[in-house]
Amino acid sequence: MTKAPKPPAPQPIAADLPADSADLPSLPFKVTAIAGRTSTHVRFHPTAQERASIARALGLIDLPVLTFDGDIRPAGKRDMVLEGKLAARVVQPCSVTLEPVTTALAEPVRRRYLADYKLPEADELEIPEDDSTEPLAEVIDAAAVAIEALALALPLYPRAAGAELGEAVFTEPGLAPLREGDLKPFAALAGLVIAPKADDTGQS
Repeated sequence: MTKAPKPPAPQPIAADLPADSADLPSLPFKVTAIAGRTSTHVRFHPTAQERASIARALGLIDLPVLTFDGDIRPAGKRDMVLEGKLAARVVQPCSVTLEPVTTALAEPVRRRYLADYKLPEADELEIPEDDSTEPLAEVIDAAAVAIEALALALPLYPRAAGAELGEAVFTEPGLAPLREGDLKPFAALAGLVIAPKADDTGQS
């Protein structure tokens, strides 16, 4: 009896970006092609052009390194799980001096796609305990997951070495400057302390 040939491993849909395209790269896997397998490897190592597109979208000065490696596997009868590791080196403007600040990132990534995912009702809307769950679609875009994970991992206020926040001064034309210290809670109270006037005898 002749055995049926083993089906070839599913291939991601290639992301062919034109030279002048600013679109983000894509690495989608069709769920129907991977649902019956124990695991499908995911490898997203964008080119220099694709990294430049991602850097522009995320407001980075540069994105010299970005890799995402993981696996998509079934979870139960109908759900899917994507797990992997994100590694990146990003260059951001310093939040104080705007000088380039380089940061190395290494993040675990996990997404669970539920076939029976239900959005909460409006009156029940609250922050979920597990924010890694998403509705299962026809395609799982590994590149989109990696880019989202990168955006979440970016430092909010990158600081160059030795950069310090100076005193903020607020003013309008023709007015005396209002310094940051004047806005502190007890600054107004301090201004209410009036020195007692001297009486006719010269005593206060």
